[in-house]
Amino acid sequence: MSAFFDRTRYPLRGLFVLLALASCSVALAALPFDLPPVSNPASTEHHPGKVIWADLVTPNLGAAENFYGGLFGWTFQTIHTGDTDYAIALLDGRPIAGMLQKAIPAGEKRRPAWLTFIAVRDVDAARGMAISHGARIVSEPKTYGGRGRQAVIADPEGAVFAVLASASGDPPDFLAAPGDWIWSASFERNPKQSATFYSVVFGYDVFDLPSADGAEHVILSSDDYARAAIHTLPPNHRHPHWLNFIRVEDAVGTSAKAVELGGRVAVEPFVDRHGGKIAVIVDPTGAAVGVMEWSETDTKVEPK
Repeated sequence: MSAFFDRTRYPLRGLFVLLALASCSVALAALPFDLPPVSNPASTEHHPGKVIWADLVTPNLGAAENFYGGLFGWTFQTIHTGDTDYAIALLDGRPIAGMLQKAIPAGEKRRPAWLTFIAVRDVDAARGMAISHGARIVSEPKTYGGRGRQAVIADPEGAVFAVLASASGDPPDFLAAPGDWIWSASFERNPKQSATFYSVVFGYDVFDLPSADGAEHVILSSDDYARAAIHTLPPNHRHPHWLNFIRVEDAVGTSAKAVELGGRVAVEPFVDRHGGKIAVIVDPTGAAVGVMEWSETDTKVEPK
């Protein structure tokens, strides 16, 4: 899996997404089978703070496969165990994401969501550090053969994410190909306070971004690579959350195709500060994902 963001300039202004639900994250952290390795072949690299995986919880696995396969060219390997259906999403034969089918009980206000996995060396140490700085544990650490050890955490504002100590090492840092993850961002009520939490847990360097929109924007960096951003939660959204972005060659065309495939556009394509267009789309079952253009000729700027 390639880097989510490779020394890029800093994206985003004021995006919004649907709520990621902790109850779905628990299901992902209790799968009754071993998970495939993140790096294949195995890597000796370790990049704490890097987003290295994403999992989708969806009530309709077939619909999700049709949508993401048609939109990004992903193929799938499905694992059936008892009552559990889990699919590995592949891009050119490389595993880049997982999808778990989980029904949403009638009457419950849940929406499908993507869960962001951030690399750590020691899951239990990260768990303890997170708790001591105001987080809560959604799912306790669990080890999966091949994958490694992981846990699901809600940050002090409630945004849910996972930590993962990969048994196969972390993917190397290089620019994501079209169809692969390129960036991640969290939307919080107090971005600078949240940045302090994430810097303590993951050892990030923190950089403030200049802004003309009245909101706060913060970059989280490690190994001289921009790893993720934190933005002010838009006033019309109550729940802090993470959002992941997939690199595309044409955000306008991808958004139109998403609608053709049964999805919808939550944030229409617009030109971001790095010069390319970005948008947020919602799949047919309600999970949100970002799309981002990125040119091979774009200057790569390290946060100094």
